[in-house]
Amino acid sequence: MAPHIRTVTTASGARAVQIVYSNRKGARDIKHIGSAHDDLELELLKTVARQALAGGQDELDLGLQPPPQAGGPLPVTSSRMGHLWDALSSAYDVLGFGPASGGDEVFRHLVLARIIEPTSKFDSLRVLAEAGIETVSYPTITRRLRVYAAEGWREQLAAACARHANLGPATLVLYDVTTLYFETHEGDGFRESGFSKERRIEPQITVGLLTDAAGFPLMVNAFEGNRAETTTMLPTLKAFMTAHHLPDVVIVADAGMISDANKRAIEAAGLSFILGAKTPEVPYQIDKWQREHPGEPIPDGHIFTQPWPAQPSDKRRDQVFYYQYSHDRGRRTLHGIDEQVRKAEDAVAGRTSVKRNRFVQLTGATKAVNRDLEAKARALAGIKGYVTNIANPNPEMVIGAYRRLLQIEKSFRMAKSDLAARPIYARTRDSIEAHLTIVFAAIAVGRWIEETTGWSLKKFVKTARRYRTYEISLGDHTIKAADPLPDDLHAVLEAINARTAGH
Repeated sequence: MAPHIRTVTTASGARAVQIVYSNRKGARDIKHIGSAHDDLELELLKTVARQALAGGQDELDLGLQPPPQAGGPLPVTSSRMGHLWDALSSAYDVLGFGPASGGDEVFRHLVLARIIEPTSKFDSLRVLAEAGIETVSYPTITRRLRVYAAEGWREQLAAACARHANLGPATLVLYDVTTLYFETHEGDGFRESGFSKERRIEPQITVGLLTDAAGFPLMVNAFEGNRAETTTMLPTLKAFMTAHHLPDVVIVADAGMISDANKRAIEAAGLSFILGAKTPEVPYQIDKWQREHPGEPIPDGHIFTQPWPAQPSDKRRDQVFYYQYSHDRGRRTLHGIDEQVRKAEDAVAGRTSVKRNRFVQLTGATKAVNRDLEAKARALAGIKGYVTNIANPNPEMVIGAYRRLLQIEKSFRMAKSDLAARPIYARTRDSIEAHLTIVFAAIAVGRWIEETTGWSLKKFVKTARRYRTYEISLGDHTIKAADPLPDDLHAVLEAINARTAGH
């Protein structure tokens, strides 16, 4: 049987509107729309019920429906993803992006549309229309992209992010890079093929992202796709410190980002750092401990400390290396070593061809398993190194700060998955830079939403977009209505409203 709308009287004396779904066996499922205390509210609830039954589809008016006075459908003059749009817009305003963008509503629309449904600039017009937001034409958007690509525009947004993050002396900042590829096969000096962790061959650009300790974005820069990752960090840091008049920051970065030249340049710039330390050899402190405890396993979580004082001729501060042993890390590493050694033995025995394997030692035409390298690798299994030049460090603080790099990886995942920052279909440098600026702002809004609600951005958007707000015409009156919200969504929207009000 088709669902139908009914009116009932509640215990409080108010009238309530319900949608009743009945199956062939007579079982009923009732969806409660809401209670009304006067005729105006009752007509409103009936209209919302009809909208729910229609599933968002327009009703076909054949002239057979009774007039509104007899309970017929009321004209809906506006239907919006009001809860979702208002929440995202509140986050945008709390972060100060309104003033930072000079009140540019087109930029607001592009940023929030990318959060709702990542798509092309042209298709964002459809997303906005489905959200119930009136915006400008596509030619107007394309003309604005040159403005959004300007360095000063992104700097204003970065300044707003810095104010939100409450930057101060010796602020802890995280740095990492990723690559964004293009649906093209031709490089142009900026979009170029380069090292890709995903082994893609398309032209790409290298993107450096600087965040605070919680992963909130502070600055984003784009570099040529064939530029070495290690050469991107210092220019980004210097630009960041100059823009915010910071005498020093504590930069946290992975070992893969740091070459010896890069490390010396960071020292020469007077910066403090917490970095992942490469350990090509067994450190002295670990070797000493193993000699003093023969056959004894290193305790899980044990930290070795190795100071490295600066000599009078050194142009650097005192440094301290920490090496921590993890049983789980060691177990995973030893499993990988066992597998690689087995393959090396097969290659040496001629059972398989020689492929890339660090344990195969070639001397002319002679193949052998490099047992010395195997022994060193096993001795280092489970060891993770860290180095810092901050004054009076302690290992817990240093290691804890380094582990915050997971937050910047989370921001990159948000950019690539939730916000679909790649592939990029833009061709000109202005369009690419504008795209990154929009994604940068969207990351900031998304991280604010996640921090405030405790939900992932994907869950929040997917849930909130289903519940719409309406404006309904009833004679000379315009009435606002909304789909009833589930308790969990109502709670997170209240959290957003509370934080917005306290801003």
